Amino acid sequence: MKQQEIHQFLERFFQSNDCELIENKPGYMVVQLTIDLDKELMNRPFYWHYLEKTGGTPNPAKLTLITNPNIAPKDLKGELIHFGSPRLHQLFACCKKLSGYIRLYENIEGKMQQHTPLKPWLNINMKISYQCDRKRDVYQSIGLQLINGTIVNDFQDRIEKLSLSAKIPDYAFTLSPLIMPKSGITRIETTISQTLLAEDHTWAEEAKQRWTKDLHLLEHFYENNEEPSESLETEKLALKEQYEPNINISIINGGFFYLATEAI
Repeated sequence: MKQQEIHQFLERFFQSNDCELIENKPGYMVVQLTIDLDKELMNRPFYWHYLEKTGGTPNPAKLTLITNPNIAPKDLKGELIHFGSPRLHQLFACCKKLSGYIRLYENIEGKMQQHTPLKPWLNINMKISYQCDRKRDVYQSIGLQLINGTIVNDFQDRIEKLSLSAKIPDYAFTLSPLIMPKSGITRIETTISQTLLAEDHTWAEEAKQRWTKDLHLLEHFYENNEEPSESLETEKLALKEQYEPNINISIINGGFFYLATEAI
């Protein structure tokens, strides 16, 4: 991750969390944190507990973040941010925590359409990990319309082409879902399971063959070995953990998107 990319990430992160960029210059930025982000980032629980008890005026912290010391002012005092720095890892973790769920509306302003219905979509972004002695990760973004049950793959790529807003636009209204979110999640899980069952699982069979080969070598080694049988069982278990094929699904994030009829 290059320093310019880090600077751009910081801009997007703080702006999306309603923080004021007091200064945003090449190589550095000064950020006024919100109360919520101060609580999240600055580790001042006693300060906020005292304010809440006394009713005092909150004073969220300011951060000076240096993304390129070669072009930032030499006398500037602040935190140097680079890939691997504790603060950047903290921001990544915070970003993951805060972005677990989102609700957005398609922005239809300027389309000269009045009283436009917005249909609800449930979106789940997930990582599918194929694991044996090797590993492959595949990322999936699934969208389910909660009116007619339409399922769309690559949903994230599609909605990135749309203008979306955190507030419902004027002259628009949302339709109530006919499919409840819990049922929608079950439908998506069923779709993913059916897709995985239909896939070519040659990789798993090849892993089992490598497992069997190493198991035979291990048993042959112990044939004339006086070590206790517990050692053999321990090494067999280690081989199982190494080679046994597994598919793990982890949810990255998700949300509700209210989109015009022609959006997807």
